Amino acid sequence: MSRVGKKPIDLPEGVVVNIKNSTVQIKGPKGSLNREVNPAIKITNKDNQLLVSRPNNSKLYKSLHGLYRTLLNNMVEGVTNGFERKLEIVGVGYRAELKNDRLVLQLGYSHPIVFVPPEGIAITVENPTNIGISGIDKELVGRVTAKIRSFRPPEPYKGKGIKYIGEHIRRKAGKTAA
Repeated sequence: MSRVGKKPIDLPEGVVVNIKNSTVQIKGPKGSLNREVNPAIKITNKDNQLLVSRPNNSKLYKSLHGLYRTLLNNMVEGVTNGFERKLEIVGVGYRAELKNDRLVLQLGYSHPIVFVPPEGIAITVENPTNIGISGIDKELVGRVTAKIRSFRPPEPYKGKGIKYIGEHIRRKAGKTAA
């Protein structure tokens, strides 16, 4: 069996799970999430725990077993605590601000970049060089964070750009005078 897939998911107090056909809906204090599951993978709710099982030991079902267990665990975690990623802007004149729920980035281009966050994502700007992205869907938070980072990824010579907090940028030496 999958080592990840056979671990039960403990449901905290206040989390309700509805399983209908191949759709799983998880409701919690922060909101509600839905996910379509492969019909062959069985999900059961017993004694405030979610159990994921597979029909046989084929390679496809082994991989789906662990995948769906992790996705469901992330959904439970999201509706109870939520997820947050932080970005840091490095560079002279590079800054971010929030205007009318839109993120406006000055990143050294001739124009500002305006980013409208999707529904379910909250963006905060603590200071002009730090951006916080939070929401209940881990996949969406990661996708939005990667999209914002892609506007000006960090370059290897001076390290200028948008990077994740705690990310290490490999630096290159550059030219040396003769």
